[in-house]
Amino acid sequence: MLILGVDPGLAIVGWGVVEYVANKFNTVAYGAITTPAGIDVEMRILQIYDGLDAIIKKYKPTDMCVEELFFNTNQKTAIAVAEARGAILLCGMKNNVPMFEYTPLQVKQAVVGYGRADKKQVIAMTNMILELKKTPKLDDTSDALAIAICHAHTGGSAMKDYYNEKKKKLL
Repeated sequence: MLILGVDPGLAIVGWGVVEYVANKFNTVAYGAITTPAGIDVEMRILQIYDGLDAIIKKYKPTDMCVEELFFNTNQKTAIAVAEARGAILLCGMKNNVPMFEYTPLQVKQAVVGYGRADKKQVIAMTNMILELKKTPKLDDTSDALAIAICHAHTGGSAMKDYYNEKKKKLL
């Protein structure tokens, strides 16, 4: 299974491509799509879509997993990030990549074994599980890799069957 994990955002979209075969991980690539603050939201969303589209076309993931949004900040920020997340989901759908969503609690539980783990614990376990020599520069990238690990540990064939049935009903 080749998994694309995505941590949605408007300024930074973290992404990571991880191969998971026979209970072993191989980190293929990771990085971030960044958008400048001084341009219109619509242009930033387009840059996110185009950047993710290029990543999907290059790596051809079998599954894409995205973190569900959790906000305790202002509403304006939440709406803009939700719009960017919509573009991310649309990009996956347009590229026919089965998509799965996980809450931050599910990601922490799958990676650390504790749903209330802090960011440092998640980053440390992500590095250990993927045997990364160096921590990714941006937390958003580490989060995307953690989401991919979560999917590898919890996303099974039953979920993929569910996704395919759901998609058939839409078409």
